[in-house]
Amino acid sequence: MASPPRNTRRALCTFITIFLLLAGLAVLIVWLIYRPHKPQFTVLGAAIYDLNTTSPPFISTSMQFTLVTRNPNRRVSIMYDKLTAYVSYRNQAITSSLALPPLYHATKSTVALSPVLGGAGVPVSVEATNGLVMDEAYGVVALSVVLLGRLRWKAGVIYTGRYGVYVKCDVWVGLKKGIVGQVPLLGSPQCKVDI
Repeated sequence: MASPPRNTRRALCTFITIFLLLAGLAVLIVWLIYRPHKPQFTVLGAAIYDLNTTSPPFISTSMQFTLVTRNPNRRVSIMYDKLTAYVSYRNQAITSSLALPPLYHATKSTVALSPVLGGAGVPVSVEATNGLVMDEAYGVVALSVVLLGRLRWKAGVIYTGRYGVYVKCDVWVGLKKGIVGQVPLLGSPQCKVDI
């Protein structure tokens, strides 16, 4: 004798509910164990080799920033697939974008990056050129080092999908006209990291 359809539906609904609760509990436990934290970035040094504002609306620059990135995760490593870097002044790029090589960031590790950014003839507004000339004459220039890219988290043999990463490091450098090479950083705050 077959069981009534009502009991079959009830058993199926109970099975699905229990399965979904157990699957949710398993995901919660895995997330609590492997919970990935954002990487941390800091600017440690700056060198300016060329800053030419004599032919507006183009700026010719050559700058090098030493960035240190730290992976705070104990169980999760980070893989940066595509990273590009540039320097901006008053939210306008004053260097062209530079593609950085792929980077593997092991757990609880620190990696230093020192890209040389710059090039000839980056177009900027007249206001940015005039502001840069005035700030350089004053001796303090506010710049932003920006990193854009894609990252993946790796926990054991599990890889996540790719996530966009945006890093913005606002730095104040002591810069006088005619000085070439290492310039003082006026503070080295933590960079803003958005994933």
